[in-house]
Amino acid sequence: MKCIRSSRFRQSRLIHVFTTAWVLVALILSACTNSEGKGETNYIDQQGMETATFGSGCFWCTEAIFLNVEGVVKVESGYSGGTVKNPTYKEVCTGKTGHAEVVRLTYDPSKVTYEQLLEIFWQTHDPTTLNRQGADVGTQYRSVIFYHNEDQKTKAEFYKKRLEEEKAFDDPIVTEISPAAPFYKAEDYHQNYYNLNSNAPYCTYVIQPKLEKFKKAFAPMLKKTAQ
Repeated sequence: MKCIRSSRFRQSRLIHVFTTAWVLVALILSACTNSEGKGETNYIDQQGMETATFGSGCFWCTEAIFLNVEGVVKVESGYSGGTVKNPTYKEVCTGKTGHAEVVRLTYDPSKVTYEQLLEIFWQTHDPTTLNRQGADVGTQYRSVIFYHNEDQKTKAEFYKKRLEEEKAFDDPIVTEISPAAPFYKAEDYHQNYYNLNSNAPYCTYVIQPKLEKFKKAFAPMLKKTAQ
């Protein structure tokens, strides 16, 4: 079976970390020269949209969460971080391709910031279990942030360090922070999976409870249609 399910994060402590860290990271970035990272591109289009890529276990679960965030205009499930070109889901499931299941987000930074996306990322999965989320075991389920520029890299590393210093989790954070690698969109039946299969047993017993918990914790950040 796919994905998750542990939520050992200490929500109040996480909120404190992110609230205080936003000011500090802004000061750090203002003193630095913003340059492109070593990944694919900066992913800023003509409409001012930006791109973020996260892996937090099952992409069905991660996709269902970020689709409900105000300012996120597109979510694609796919594979990234491995060595096999154009991998299939079956190949990725072997754990031998090096790819992680990820979601690539297109978002409007005037409505949702990268810091807020990071907060959602870290609060909606267990970043302390190496190559595993709940019952799903394998490198394809690893916790990973693929940054698209130096700004994203700085913020991801800064928040990870603060979470560790504040001991927001019981165990050390193992989230990988790497430059964006080629992204391979998953097969069509993986896209918008929860919304198209909400009555399926996995969606009912696994994704739905996690989604409801997320909506309660992040109510001010939800799209109106998700409230």
